[in-house]
Amino acid sequence: MKYLKNPKNQTDFSLPVYGGFLQINVLSGAPDKNLARVQELLARLAPPPGAIVVLPELWSAGFFYEELAAQAAVTGDMLAALAELAARYQICLAGSLPEKRVAQDRVSYCNTLYFTGPDGVLGTYRKQQLFAPIEEDRHFQPGDTPLPVRTPWGLLGGLVCFDLRFPELARGQLAQGAKVLVVSAQWPAVRKEHWRILLQARAIENQAFVIACNRCGTTGDTLFAGHSMVVAPDGVVLAEAGEGEECGGAGLDRSLITDVRSAFQTAGRTPYRFQDQDKICEQHRLPEKIACYREAGGKMVFTNGCFDILHEGHVTYLEAARREGDYLVVGLNSDESIRAIKGPDRPVNSETSRARLLAALGCVDHVVLFGEETPHRLITALMPDVLIKGADWPVEQIVGAKEVLAAGGEVKTIELVGDFSTTGLIKKIRKL
Repeated sequence: MKYLKNPKNQTDFSLPVYGGFLQINVLSGAPDKNLARVQELLARLAPPPGAIVVLPELWSAGFFYEELAAQAAVTGDMLAALAELAARYQICLAGSLPEKRVAQDRVSYCNTLYFTGPDGVLGTYRKQQLFAPIEEDRHFQPGDTPLPVRTPWGLLGGLVCFDLRFPELARGQLAQGAKVLVVSAQWPAVRKEHWRILLQARAIENQAFVIACNRCGTTGDTLFAGHSMVVAPDGVVLAEAGEGEECGGAGLDRSLITDVRSAFQTAGRTPYRFQDQDKICEQHRLPEKIACYREAGGKMVFTNGCFDILHEGHVTYLEAARREGDYLVVGLNSDESIRAIKGPDRPVNSETSRARLLAALGCVDHVVLFGEETPHRLITALMPDVLIKGADWPVEQIVGAKEVLAAGGEVKTIELVGDFSTTGLIKKIRKL
């Protein structure tokens, strides 16, 4: 399957002329039957050229974990079939499929929303929030870099099912210029009203069109809601399915966006109101903040270091650490503790300067100074859910690992990237 890096005639400010959905009962482990049903409903819908038509989440086989590898192996065939359909109707088709990824000889799978045009895959969005109650997080890896996809019909935002409950995912994509949000889902009937309300909320708050396709039918003891929808920028439902298999859609009138935004604008308004230095916490105040996070269900990640001259290796490491949970606390060695470890010439930068730079990183949520040579006392006081250290440290030698593991937490190591070191930078500067 060909991936298009720069679609021809790309215009970011254009808009699909029509938004449609193909609401099918996804049969577990039956890609050929599901594809046949997609073809039948698409023929019935007969969308106009320039339309975007959305399919349900994992439309080819469902959450068929027992044969995930086999189902991912036919994703290429499913995409080729969608490309043929997209070429026949001159449209874009979007729906999620299992994607196999191989990195550093490790195989993983993502629940990936593919945007497919007449010439192939235009782009992808990988599901960010995996739904633990159905053990999705045990079989799929979450995506990263949630960006809108460039298509010949403009920028299109994407969400996959559970992502709908996290407004920042839609906000971030639509703030970058997308005016249409695509949602591919398997949403249960028991929470049908949440589905309808959230779709309208995403449209209203971003002043954008939402095209959402949900599955219908039953798998096991779960009945799915159906009620695929096309929602206007003011929250008006332009088209809505019922509870069975059906297709539908509505025209997307650009003037609706213009009219809504001319009265007042909320789309794209993301002023930065925070003072990053407020992330720097005194040790005695941090437990209270952590208690609030935990009450809200947040998963705390902790790592530590000197971070004397902040460099690319540090930032890459901290980004990877942050992905292991919901908020990242960085323990920072004080000036006194660094001198005890590295000698009187270190640190180069003061503790206040180092803390301020760390606090300005988007992946860092809190910075806390500690005066001992190791963060053992700090770690045992905070008891993080995930303790992170570089892969050059064996787990059994990581300070605090024994206590964190005994409390039911996790200890993980992260591969260090590139040949970066503060000591090396200092030597290079002195040589120059």
